[in-house]
Amino acid sequence: MAALRARTVLLTGSNRGIGLELVKQLLGGPRPPAWIFATCRDPEGPRAQELRDLASRHPNLVLVKLDVANPSAIADAAKIVEGKLKGAGLNLLINNAGIYAQVSLETVDSEEMIRAYRTNAVGPLLMAQAFLPLLKKAAQNSTEKGLSCSKAAIINISTVMGSIQKTSESFFKPVISYRCSKAALNMLTKCQALTYGEAGILCVALHPGWVKTDMGSQEADLTVDTSVRGLLSVLPVLSEKHSGNLLNWEGKVIPW
Repeated sequence: MAALRARTVLLTGSNRGIGLELVKQLLGGPRPPAWIFATCRDPEGPRAQELRDLASRHPNLVLVKLDVANPSAIADAAKIVEGKLKGAGLNLLINNAGIYAQVSLETVDSEEMIRAYRTNAVGPLLMAQAFLPLLKKAAQNSTEKGLSCSKAAIINISTVMGSIQKTSESFFKPVISYRCSKAALNMLTKCQALTYGEAGILCVALHPGWVKTDMGSQEADLTVDTSVRGLLSVLPVLSEKHSGNLLNWEGKVIPW
């Protein structure tokens, strides 16, 4: 299995579920990044205790306060990361933070729809804007040809539930606000690929599978460990031929 060679990585939603497991496996990998910036809304709160324990043992892990639904918090986090990098770029931005509500067409309201879009689609949009200078710097400083996660990349953690073509297969869970906001995230990924690719930045959406987390529930198919191992085996093989696509945790393309 190819190893991820990104020297600097930033993840949102890092205090639980897939985000926390990504941090753990990146730290425990054969070539851990020089810097991992793990962000969450309250790094000092009780739900981030495991993240703090990891940071106490790994000096390359930096916890950053960040709410992706708050534009000023994103700007503040970008300044903190830039200061820590001291002139280096950011190789890999993983937009993992997301929210999910069990709402149907009959029960969803405007507030819930807006709340889902703000976190699941607008947040990744603003994250990419704020960290674009650091991603561009990483691309410019890289000697690698083509596009890759080791050079400069935006990875949006999405879902097959955002695929219009695949909707009928999983509509036993309507989750309307989640589906619509993730479909918007998939469109954003395609637009980012067409725009940022010229600057040497790879942009891909990944579906981690149906995972046993607080969001995915315990009836889900995959353990967090299996899902994240899959994601981390896919990241190193992504290239320009994948940019703008939605792939699953095994690297298979999912139709829009």
